[in-house]
Amino acid sequence: MAEFRFDDIENAFQFVSAAPYGANSVYLNLETGAIFYQSEMTGIDELDGKTMDWDQQIEIPHKNDLGLGQALVFEFAEVNLPDDYHRVRDMFRGRGAYSRFKEFLESRGLLEAWYRFENEREETTLRAWCEENRVPLSD
Repeated sequence: MAEFRFDDIENAFQFVSAAPYGANSVYLNLETGAIFYQSEMTGIDELDGKTMDWDQQIEIPHKNDLGLGQALVFEFAEVNLPDDYHRVRDMFRGRGAYSRFKEFLESRGLLEAWYRFENEREETTLRAWCEENRVPLSD
């Protein structure tokens, strides 16, 4: 079984999560260590024409699959902005929510705290996902 660098897993996760749910995909071949990217948005298809042993593939999850989307925002708000929790929830009722949220955090001096919280939670959650799915990491 191949090992994967955590940075490669993290980059794949960012690629999947940067697009709307289901638009980008990344597959890990657990036997060979190969990583295959697909994107409906950009036309990338590294699986095109390849014969795959799907028993050896695992798909990288989207941030929403791991509770790292809006749920993470609301968790941060509950702890760091308890008086504005409902205001933050209201921001996410329409388009442009993350931009409004980040502007709001900046006005409160909490933008860097958000980035630290998000990065730490993302790494912890991704490492746990790798362990649960038997994706061996080299670092």
